[in-house]
Amino acid sequence: MDQLKQLETFVSVATRGSLTAAANAEGVAPAIMGRRLDGLEERLGVKLLLRTTRRISLTHEGSAFLEDCQRVLADLANAEASVSAGGVKASGHLRITAPAGFGRRHVAPLVPHFRELHADVSISLNLSDRVVDLAGEGFDCAVRVGDMPDSSLVSVRLADNRRLCVATPAYLKRHGTPAHPSDLSKFDCLTLSSDASQTRGWVFQLAKGDASELIYLKPGGPLNCSDGQVLHDWCLGGYGIAWRSTWEVAAEVASGALVPLLEDFAAPANGIYAVFGQRKHLPLRVRLWIDFLKHHYARPGFWQSR
Repeated sequence: MDQLKQLETFVSVATRGSLTAAANAEGVAPAIMGRRLDGLEERLGVKLLLRTTRRISLTHEGSAFLEDCQRVLADLANAEASVSAGGVKASGHLRITAPAGFGRRHVAPLVPHFRELHADVSISLNLSDRVVDLAGEGFDCAVRVGDMPDSSLVSVRLADNRRLCVATPAYLKRHGTPAHPSDLSKFDCLTLSSDASQTRGWVFQLAKGDASELIYLKPGGPLNCSDGQVLHDWCLGGYGIAWRSTWEVAAEVASGALVPLLEDFAAPANGIYAVFGQRKHLPLRVRLWIDFLKHHYARPGFWQSR
């Protein structure tokens, strides 16, 4: 019980950014919260938080540990609620949001199936590439792709996702195949235009002795667009090399319509997450929706079939 309370305290302090705010939320003295954190760091043998009189910030280890703690506490709350809910049926209105491209392909088709299982739930799906304010705009849950920033929101990892270079066999037959990321300057690369959100460029991992480092390239080419779906279509048309997510091109790679390139230099996978606000009692409809997504995204061949 003490270990669980330490984890709860760590998450509360980290997400609120203040011992005092976390203590006030629980109705205890800040000194008690501080002793719990000291005990946790001593037990783990690692510094999780940097505490000064002005602010509290996470260490590198603390940032990684925070995501794990949020997931563990969310899973525990869900398990307890599932038992206590017994035979209670999910009901009410579920408001969910997802990125436009990903949502059209991998969220929207699942919504009617979820509704068939839970007839007393009505659902609104918002597809938008902007980062929606869940609490401010009244959403229950968001699906988000990519690394999660530090946030007071709880995130549950649903699946892995990585980016890879792809091209059609016909394009590669005409132009050859790049052997190293630096070779991309010799090819027609289909890139997001400067007004799109992908500011760092294409990411690759290069081995360096026993370690590795990430490099960011901004290849050029005769065609660019602010819409990722257009780049995908141009790539399928044989107009060049694109850098796309596995959720977008897995089916074409499996069928042979697209060929993955530079796989030895692929950057580490990021994640696909369900994100929701911190709540002591998460509604059953939200818990079931998250479990539904996890189940489907984990099915063998799911990404290759869409």
